[in-house]
Amino acid sequence: MTLAQAIADYHALLDPALAAASWQRLTEEMRARQLYFGERPLSTVLRPRLITASQYDLLRRGTQHVAEAARAIVAASLENNETGQAVRDILMLTPLEERLIAMHPGYLEPSAHSRMDTFLTVDGSSLQFVEYNAESPAAIAYEDLLAQAFLAMPVMAEFAKRYPLIPLPARPYMLRTLMDCWRAAGSPGHEPRVAIVDWRGVPTATEFEMFRRYFNEHGLPAVICAPQDLAFHDGQLWARLEDGSETLVTIVFKRVLTSEFLTHYGDDALSHPLVQAYAAGVCVIVNSFRAKLLHKKSLFALLSDERFYDPLSAEQRAAVAAHVPWTRVVRPSQTTYQGETIDLLAFARANRERLLLKPNDEYGGKGITIGWEVSVAEWEAALNAALAAPFVVQERVTIAYEPYPALVDGQVVIGERLVDSDPFLFGTEVNGCLCRLSTVTLLNVTAGGGSTVPVFVIDG
Repeated sequence: MTLAQAIADYHALLDPALAAASWQRLTEEMRARQLYFGERPLSTVLRPRLITASQYDLLRRGTQHVAEAARAIVAASLENNETGQAVRDILMLTPLEERLIAMHPGYLEPSAHSRMDTFLTVDGSSLQFVEYNAESPAAIAYEDLLAQAFLAMPVMAEFAKRYPLIPLPARPYMLRTLMDCWRAAGSPGHEPRVAIVDWRGVPTATEFEMFRRYFNEHGLPAVICAPQDLAFHDGQLWARLEDGSETLVTIVFKRVLTSEFLTHYGDDALSHPLVQAYAAGVCVIVNSFRAKLLHKKSLFALLSDERFYDPLSAEQRAAVAAHVPWTRVVRPSQTTYQGETIDLLAFARANRERLLLKPNDEYGGKGITIGWEVSVAEWEAALNAALAAPFVVQERVTIAYEPYPALVDGQVVIGERLVDSDPFLFGTEVNGCLCRLSTVTLLNVTAGGGSTVPVFVIDG
């Protein structure tokens, strides 16, 4: 069996009647489960991402080795020596971030749960990473419930008669991770009580409710609140509820980004109840502020620069070489590219069609300039702007494409979509995977593009 043949067999099942019945069922299931990003349904196609067991194994092994390499390199940033300073210089941390990172989170893992944004081709010949969402990755609950919604479709039932399907649930690992971090920190408060914390009105609010229900159903009391709803008094962290009452919090499932938290509160962030409780050790934050060490886009500038390879094993070096694109911080400098010394800015100007620019600390596709999709003048302007703020320049990777069916005016239309396969990590172990589809290069749901589908492993 090849994956291409399995995909073709799936599409062959989609006669107009079965396609219409499947789309109606999927729509009903998404509505019942609140599978929306803001007001948009998460999925607009009739097929999940299908991968073979060998592809999933490749994805897991490659991701784990690169995640381990990243941790080995950034560990030096906590040391007061020349190497530590060199790593911090690449990461471009702000003074407030450094103050927060200096506080010990109570457990060792700098990013307890994360997501690697990845392109995996249908034939498995190319696996390349483009970003590491190490701070507050979304979609774990979305993907689990989307898998349930897709399994309810009649076409999936027919397909599973020939190709047994294995879903990749991740919520259990998220629950376990929260509890493991709390116990590692000495079980503050003697009772685990979770607050899911982010700003009010964010488009991922429906996922917070999914997690709240799931945690409560599995014996972990959970509430949802905004940073302004937190209070620190009597030596404990409290969350104010809508009825005006307060509930004790010993675990913060931090979905608010540190950069947005610091922008909102400025210097007052260090006296915010969340930071006070964190510094006092009366709660754990997952992910902790130390996740910023791995979340910066310039992490890939460290991973793709041999100057920082001393702590890496041979296996980790091989994984980095195979899966991490060449990346550098945008600044006037001499650096290396494929073993040759280059002037970075001259190289960037001369190689627009193979490069893109990214802000060092943004999300949702904000601020990205894709060199091969803009004019010379636009690229020059973007490059000049990147010199005035923390930016990275990154080499183009092999983008994965697959055919996906959609129901358009009652007819099945199969079109090519860009596909990324973004594995979820718990520590450095992969369990579960997000998949996003798009018809444009900037493949990001927050940016308004594309569709989300669950990932299933084909057994046999």
